[in-house]
Parts: sequence; structure tokens; C-alpha cells
Amino acid sequence: MEFTKPLLKGKLIKRYKRFFTDVKLDKGIVTAHCPNTGSMKGLLDEGNNVYILPNNDPKRKLKYGLEIINARKNLVGVNTHMANRIVQHALENNLIKELKNNDLIKPEVFYNKETRFDFLLKKNKNEMFVEVKNVTLFREKNIAEFPDAITSRGSKHLLTLIDAIKKGYKTYLLFLVQIQNMEYFKIAKDIDVKYYENYLLAKKAGVNFLAYRCKISDKKIYIEKKIKIIS
Repeated sequence: MEFTKPLLKGKLIKRYKRFFTDVKLDKGIVTAHCPNTGSMKGLLDEGNNVYILPNNDPKRKLKYGLEIINARKNLVGVNTHMANRIVQHALENNLIKELKNNDLIKPEVFYNKETRFDFLLKKNKNEMFVEVKNVTLFREKNIAEFPDAITSRGSKHLLTLIDAIKKGYKTYLLFLVQIQNMEYFKIAKDIDVKYYENYLLAKKAGVNFLAYRCKISDKKIYIEKKIKIIS
């Protein structure tokens, strides 16, 4: 996915109230919208280089949005709203080898009254649900991790994917690693042991787990390569 406008480079001052980020630009300090309400663990050190997207939308109070943080020499895409757009672009362009050549790609599909999956795919009369999780955590040199905080919603999705298998669907959970230079992915079981337990249940039940790394620049972000999931 290409950014709609050139990004501006600045220095992170702080994030606060979840949605606000102060950034130092050459022309002074601006406040940018933070499109990631998660913990953003390991990314928010003061002085980190960041890239923000300007906007001219009169309906939006903040005229900038935070898109990328440079943390420990790795660019990290932090806009969670971009994740599904990146994956949809990949599906439409056959960049995910396990999910190529679909007859239908339908985003944001309700499975039941309580749960909506990110994509429904149809291929040769087979139906597949795909749930996407945006990954921004890395604590070791080339290992990405999820989650970065306790996620009851994430556990709920795992259990619902298991239920979908029982109803005849094929199911996938795609960990979208928006971090440069990662070669491996693992579940951060020390952060959320319940999620790890449900991950093991889902894996045993037949949920397919994939981890794909993104290529990131100040011009665009797109899926680059599959990386290995380790225990």
C-alpha cells in the first residue's frame, strides 16, 4: 500500500491518552493522531525517529497521523488500520502463497452476531475465513512476537476460528509483521499465557497459522516474505 502523501520525518516526544503523539518537526512540535491503541511495547522511547502523514481533512481535528516508528534500527508500521489494507492488497496480487487465486475476497464478514472475521475467501466452492493480527513487538534481534499485551479479544478469535472449522470452513490466522528485518515469529506467552494456551488449542484443531513480514519505507508498505513460526 502506498501512502497518499509524502511522510514527514520527526522525533518522538511522547504518546499520551492513547490517541495523541507529540512529534518534533523542523518547524516545531505538532500533535499527531496515534492509530494504534495497543501498548506499543518497546517502540515509544523519546527521541525515536518517526514518520507522520499530513492530512487536509476538515473533519479531523489532528492534521497528522503517526505511521512509522524507527525503533532499535528497525522501521515499524504502527497504523493498525493499515493492516487489513496491506493484506487485501496481498490477496488481490497473490503475494501470500497459501492464499492465492481466490474467486472471491470479501472483507469484514460477520461469522455470528458477536464475531466478525477480517476476510472471507472463496476458491473452487471452498470457503475460508482469515483473521489478521498486526504485529509490532520485537524484543530479540530478529524475532517478532504477538501479543504485546493481554488480549481477551484475540483469544476469542482463536476459539471462534475453531468453531468455524467444526462448521466446515477452512481457517487461517495471519500474523502481519510490520517490522523490518524479522526472520522468525513466536507467541509472547510470558505476556499472555491464556492466548498461548488457546493458540495451542487452535493449532491442534486445525487452524492454519501464517506469519508474513512487510517491506517498509516512507513511500509504501507491502507484504514481502513468509517467516518461520517458532515455539
